[in-house]
Amino acid sequence: MDYFNYKNNQLFCEEVALSDLAEKYGTPAYVYSKKTLVRHLSAYSNSFEKLNNMICFSVKSLGNIAILNLLNSQGAGFDIVSGGELFRALKAGADPKKIIFSGVGKSSVEVAAGIKAGILSFNIESISEYERIKKIANEMQISAPISIRFNPDIHAGGHDYISTGRKEDKFGIDSEEQVLELAQKINEEEYLVFKGLACHIGSQILSLDGFEKAAIKTLKLCDRLNNNGINVTLIDLGGGLGVPYKEEEPPSPKELIQIIEKVFIGRNEQIILEPGRSISANSGILITKVEYIKNKFIIADAAMNDLLRPALYQAHHAVMPVIKNKEASDMEYDLVGPICETGDYLAKNIKINVEEGDLLAVKTAGAYGFVMSSNYNARPRAPEILVDGSNHYLIRRRETLEDLIDLEEIPSA
Repeated sequence: MDYFNYKNNQLFCEEVALSDLAEKYGTPAYVYSKKTLVRHLSAYSNSFEKLNNMICFSVKSLGNIAILNLLNSQGAGFDIVSGGELFRALKAGADPKKIIFSGVGKSSVEVAAGIKAGILSFNIESISEYERIKKIANEMQISAPISIRFNPDIHAGGHDYISTGRKEDKFGIDSEEQVLELAQKINEEEYLVFKGLACHIGSQILSLDGFEKAAIKTLKLCDRLNNNGINVTLIDLGGGLGVPYKEEEPPSPKELIQIIEKVFIGRNEQIILEPGRSISANSGILITKVEYIKNKFIIADAAMNDLLRPALYQAHHAVMPVIKNKEASDMEYDLVGPICETGDYLAKNIKINVEEGDLLAVKTAGAYGFVMSSNYNARPRAPEILVDGSNHYLIRRRETLEDLIDLEEIPSA
């Protein structure tokens, strides 16, 4: 569910007409609904009944500090994968003790920043990473909290690029014996604190089977650790729940959490989930204007540099007219952008009746939308706008041409 609806044939975000936002801020532009974000977060937090838990929003899906500040005010923690995301979360007011640092390639600078900030846990993914964190923690003489991400070898479906729980994927440690050995080493170190286990099987997952299998494997490994005298206080089950981009019917957060509570019934460990897409995707749309119509092509002012998912993943995004004043079209169009690549498209084979100058809304663009945007073809990035009822706020201005070269210099002779 989201709060983008037609009123008198005009598309609104909550109580604000998207045509008014386009007139004020120009196009392309990202627009987010506060009500949708809060509702989707509460769908997780209100579904737990029996377990100690924390919902850590995945910052990589939507990282604007105004959005993070909003979710922080609603009790969310944060899952981060870089020093930049740590910086963003802290700037948004996050409690460091509610931050999980994931990712396979943490640099020494990022590790030191996480230790200094006092985060809840590093999810480590290799022996080498353990050695690096141990060295830095010893040098700083500050304890570093560590959880071990193990790879359960589960294929949960979805695009190959976002599958993360198979043995052939780059994520986690796939040997339980290695996990046990590494946990023991962590326990013996003066400046390392073993927290628990982490597991993440992918993204845009549409079935609960993989989640249940991963939870059962995690529980069994947790018991092995406890039986070897290694105390587990935290179990991070990751994120990955899908959303309906087209006609998919993904499980609800409540259905996912019912599975988790069934598997972990009676346990005292803190259960952490890392949802991103399922909170942010339906909260955002991308407004774009039709520049030209050429044969079967609707050429818009938004492009793959604004929304990369269709070009990168062949992902589907529904497209709606901002003003619905025309009969449906029998002709199929491709919605494309101005980028000089044939792969620059936002949607294919859509039936929509438009004219040059019309406004369109690309739906389900809140997750992996703006965060993956770029300046390709020297195009300034779009603004971000947050709607709260009848109010709206510019939470990131449109980039200017000067912004494009602000960090560049021509060497003096």
